[in-house]
Amino acid sequence: MGLVRLQPGTIACFGQIPGTSPTIPGMFPNMFPLATGQFGALPVMPVQAMTQQATRHARRVYVGGLSPTANEQSVATFFSHVMAAIGGNTAGPGDAVVNVYINHEKKFAFVEMRSVEEASNAMALDGIIFEGAPVKVRRPSDYNPSLAATLGPSQPNPNLNLSAVGLTPGSAGGLEGPDRIFVGGLPYYFTETQIRELLETFGPLRGFDLVKDRETGNSKGYAFCVYQDLSVTDIACAALNGIKMGDKTLTVRRANQGTNQPKPEQENVLLHAQQQIALQKLMLQPGVVATKVVCLTQVVSPDELKDDDDYQDILEDMREECGKFGTLANLVIPRPTPNGEPSPGVGKVFLEYADIDGAAKARSGLNGRKFGGNQVVAVFYPENKFAQGDYEG
Repeated sequence: MGLVRLQPGTIACFGQIPGTSPTIPGMFPNMFPLATGQFGALPVMPVQAMTQQATRHARRVYVGGLSPTANEQSVATFFSHVMAAIGGNTAGPGDAVVNVYINHEKKFAFVEMRSVEEASNAMALDGIIFEGAPVKVRRPSDYNPSLAATLGPSQPNPNLNLSAVGLTPGSAGGLEGPDRIFVGGLPYYFTETQIRELLETFGPLRGFDLVKDRETGNSKGYAFCVYQDLSVTDIACAALNGIKMGDKTLTVRRANQGTNQPKPEQENVLLHAQQQIALQKLMLQPGVVATKVVCLTQVVSPDELKDDDDYQDILEDMREECGKFGTLANLVIPRPTPNGEPSPGVGKVFLEYADIDGAAKARSGLNGRKFGGNQVVAVFYPENKFAQGDYEG
């Protein structure tokens, strides 16, 4: 501590008011029954400040897995809100969070609560969704369990209303452990059945829960699951994570850690699963009715269809290529009329498959592919219109 000389025989510490004596930690005025006129009053370190310092390790929680957009204010506001929502505030009115430190590079924060009890209650928030992803809530590395036990409760209050923030023990189907999967970014119109079907592409589920709004019962856009066969956990995460569903992009990973890469021996299973996911994705899009007929556009031009030999070559090429997705029951490529008049469906290719599964795979596999420099557009086509020879749709 720096010293500055005020006048002969008098010194004071930087930041102190001249005429006062420096603080002596742990000492109190009644230990020095000297006349205050001689030395001036001895200031006291507030008991509250000493208590705050001594309890800080037990009043802070580590929050990991933050999004890049998180900042001190957003973290403080969020945790103060959810603490109030679950009834975790025990230190009176006001916000539970008094300070936040964020390490943006490593995406974690230390969140300091008002009291030891509130910090213990905050431990129940592990796995809560913040800015679209689950975060880890842990004790900091400097936490001293034996010392903390003398300062207040070390465990969350068992009566916390965790259901208010989607964290009741039943909200994740009672699912815990390292193989619990977080599925975020689900379109709100997806039903529980649809989501389960998507997830069960990889095998039967041991547990599943779609988190819903407590007031409305509507989906909150995220769910948790655990597979019966735990070996498919990483395969499911790798195959599902990042795929687009409607206007959303799925975030799928183990709930307590980042994305794991599948092991080399899992690659074949993953490839098969990704094909199945493409099929499920098509089935789940709003307003899309899967049929056995697929209509391709941007594939052929009317001029290419005029010559008989060229037309037969195109037919054979299409039959061979499109037959890779399933059993092709019928292939129709409308041709221009001999006199050059407009003809219904010219420029389109119609593929009728033996089943919807083959059609869905073709729709997924062909849509967006390049043919002759053109990007193919593949859509399902009504079976009744195709059967009637109506190619105008």
